[in-house]
Amino acid sequence: MLQVENISKSFGGTPPRQVLGGVSLQLAPGEYVAVMGESGTGKSTLLNLIAGLDTPDAGRISLDGRDIGALDDDARTRLRRARMGFVFQAFHLLPHLSVERNVALPLALNGQQGREAADRVRELLDAVGMLERANAAPSQLSGGEMQRVAVARALAHRPALVLADEPTGNLDSDSAAEVLELLAAQLKRDNAAGILVTHSELAAGTTDRILQLSRQGLAPRAAGSSRQS
Repeated sequence: MLQVENISKSFGGTPPRQVLGGVSLQLAPGEYVAVMGESGTGKSTLLNLIAGLDTPDAGRISLDGRDIGALDDDARTRLRRARMGFVFQAFHLLPHLSVERNVALPLALNGQQGREAADRVRELLDAVGMLERANAAPSQLSGGEMQRVAVARALAHRPALVLADEPTGNLDSDSAAEVLELLAAQLKRDNAAGILVTHSELAAGTTDRILQLSRQGLAPRAAGSSRQS
């Protein structure tokens, strides 16, 4: 479903500073992986490249067989809107929209409205335990509640791929554990692939496998190896 083939990326300066080099990854539908690594190894850069928000200097990234780098900006935006979901550390809920309308936003952006869309929103809010808060404003929610809503929003339009960047970084341990369990369960239920960028061993432990990102590329973390935090 997702293929990342030997990509590299450098930024500015003389000489340019290489952030990623020789990174490859294959991800099947329903597969959920964690990407860990020291600060500065390019974890968020990797997500930005996969999302089509930036382009690699070399290599190829394809989603559902479509080469993201070969698309123009408008086509990338349409692909991202239709086939990807995002969960961020800072929640990014729209403050002027209710919980229900925040979750409905990806559906509306993809032209999905009416009863079927409304049913999907309520289904997800029920799944993440937020149905009774459907009419609440984000300002009325706790951090854990906001992230539950963000998980529902990311999955509302049934994306093929969900990208999560330190989604529990602003949460206490109990709320983090609840959100991580919900995210993993919902990905499996929708057969969506997921990539979780995290420094947290707790978070990484909820995924199917853990990959270590370093200057040498992306590789499975060996059992018993020293852990980054």
